[in-house]
Amino acid sequence: MRPATRLIHHPGAFCKHTGAVSVPIYQVSTFQQDSVESNKGYDYSRTRNPTRDVLEDYIASLEGGTHGFAFSSGMAAISCCLMLLAGGGHVVATEGLYGGTYRSLSRVFKGFGVSSSFVDTRDPDAVGLAIGESTKAVFLESPANPLMGITDIAAVAELAHAKDVLVMVDNTFMSPWLQRPLELGADIVIHSATKFLGGHSDLIAGLVTTKDKSLATRVGYLQNAIGAVPSPFDCWLLIRGMKTLGVRMARGQANAVKIAEWLSTRPEVEEVLYPGLDTFPGREIHHRQAAGPGAILSFILREGVSAGTLLGSVDVWTLAVSLGAVESIITLPAKMTHLTYPPRELERVGLGARLVRLSVGIEDVDDLIADLQTALEKAAEGEESA
Repeated sequence: MRPATRLIHHPGAFCKHTGAVSVPIYQVSTFQQDSVESNKGYDYSRTRNPTRDVLEDYIASLEGGTHGFAFSSGMAAISCCLMLLAGGGHVVATEGLYGGTYRSLSRVFKGFGVSSSFVDTRDPDAVGLAIGESTKAVFLESPANPLMGITDIAAVAELAHAKDVLVMVDNTFMSPWLQRPLELGADIVIHSATKFLGGHSDLIAGLVTTKDKSLATRVGYLQNAIGAVPSPFDCWLLIRGMKTLGVRMARGQANAVKIAEWLSTRPEVEEVLYPGLDTFPGREIHHRQAAGPGAILSFILREGVSAGTLLGSVDVWTLAVSLGAVESIITLPAKMTHLTYPPRELERVGLGARLVRLSVGIEDVDDLIADLQTALEKAAEGEESA
């Protein structure tokens, strides 16, 4: 089946017991057993739940994997994967990645003996040089959040596997609708399903997929042991949201292309960072490994244009820290999503106070552009919004 059909006719889409076309919500914590040593495949919902089973099979199918795992948040999913490195080791990670991931790597897992190097993964040679004897994993974002840097996933996977190193890819920005890292050589794919997969700003969830049986066994063990799993109702909400992923992504991406092109003409804007622009570095690599540029873009304001006024003057755009929803969201990463970075590191990787990130939703694009135009014109006056 083609992707648009697979979104609707996914494994478990129809209840095998009743024929219901909406997955039942098994809102239950425990299950009656046949005997002390026998059950119907379920004993406790932390370990397995029928609604979650459908969600996990669903994401595995979309990503081209064989095993899927659901978590209570994207960070819970990332943390579980990093726990595969328990006992010490080294991670090579994309520099400038999401602030929550940076915090986990640089602070939390550092306390458990896992060290990290943050490098420009756009350069495979830099990744190769960073991999040492203790390296156990490479953690990638492509496009990176929020600088939109493009990593050649296949090239990095090839050199990492030559050194027996795992490749983990956070595919949140693209979703499996546009990019499937397992097919490019990645070992593990991670999503903050809160974002494009859920798509409606009404749930928190994370997903992990792999096609390696041994890895799946290890991830499944940690998932059950840690217990950071979503509720059956959140699983159902996510399943419902994923059915419209294709149409939402298509509309958001079409809007993003027009907005990026328009921003490129604005005197208030110094640079637009978006794989859909012909001038964007890494565009060729991105379109080789992804089916489209996506619905996220960033831009850098010119000196003297007030970011505070811009973000405080929008009306249609929602000022918030998330992304990937039906509503368009505007964010100042340095002060919001990436606040966990030390100021010196923000400056080093280019996450300055003039960098603005947009998550483009499904509203009328002319309304989105008009709102940005009004806000940019106010921001150019240089007066900070109250």
